[in-house]
Amino acid sequence: MGHKSGFVNIIGNPNVGKSTLMNEFVGEKLSIITSKAQTTRHRIMGIVSGDDFQIVYSDTPGILKPHYRLQEKMLRYIDLALEDADIILYVTDVKEKYDKHKKYIDKLKHSNTPVILAINKIDLATQEEVEKIIDRWKKELPGASILALSAIKGFNLKSVFDQILEKLPESPPFYSKDALTDKPERFFVSEIIREKIFIHYKQEIPYSTEVQVEEFKEENKILKIRANIYVIRKSQKGILLGKKGQAVKKVGMQAREDLEAIYDKKVFLDLYVKVNTDWREKEGFLRASGYNI
Repeated sequence: MGHKSGFVNIIGNPNVGKSTLMNEFVGEKLSIITSKAQTTRHRIMGIVSGDDFQIVYSDTPGILKPHYRLQEKMLRYIDLALEDADIILYVTDVKEKYDKHKKYIDKLKHSNTPVILAINKIDLATQEEVEKIIDRWKKELPGASILALSAIKGFNLKSVFDQILEKLPESPPFYSKDALTDKPERFFVSEIIREKIFIHYKQEIPYSTEVQVEEFKEENKILKIRANIYVIRKSQKGILLGKKGQAVKKVGMQAREDLEAIYDKKVFLDLYVKVNTDWREKEGFLRASGYNI
């Protein structure tokens, strides 16, 4: 009695700060963050528990117009997040146009699920600009709770948390109280590698790349990991490897440093670059990469 629990699904357009916001709420880096759009491809859950509550946050890909099967699956994650949410946390920012992907704003208007609208990146606007943005959203979504914040600065996050807790339904916990996420370790290894690729490569390379972890085992207190990095074309393989393999070695080195910090043990990380033509359209490959939707 008196215990609250529910799914808080975070949706919004690319690059508005959804992943930063979830990581701040969970207190762990579960979603990778870069300055590039469409970094998040999966639906990633982060679980926060207290004595009398459990919040299951769900980070989703940015809303987009799909051009291939991978993006169709990414969009499906968003549609499902709208359907199974106890609370919808819609994230926008101070620079975004109001009518971008208006179809989803209309869905929020007609939703019976409580909506919290978070206006992010207010550190990039004046107080007057923020007030105008709030007024505009009040007209657009009159039924939503509207809060202005800065996820990267940690400003006003407590107000958002308090709103979530207030709207959370009474329910027993869905997961054990010490659970942090629903994803396996291999998933986060592949995400860390993919993050480094997004950071170090430009143009189409990050969007043409997928990572699959082939081996994850501990021997003599050393974590041994082998992963394949798949690209679409042979020319992309050469770019990803770099001269004498130096470029991909840098990716591996930085990923290994992150993994050693996470697991607090020595990590051996072997990366292999392979070509899989049009993998973004191949159902079997996508399912093997975790896009089971």
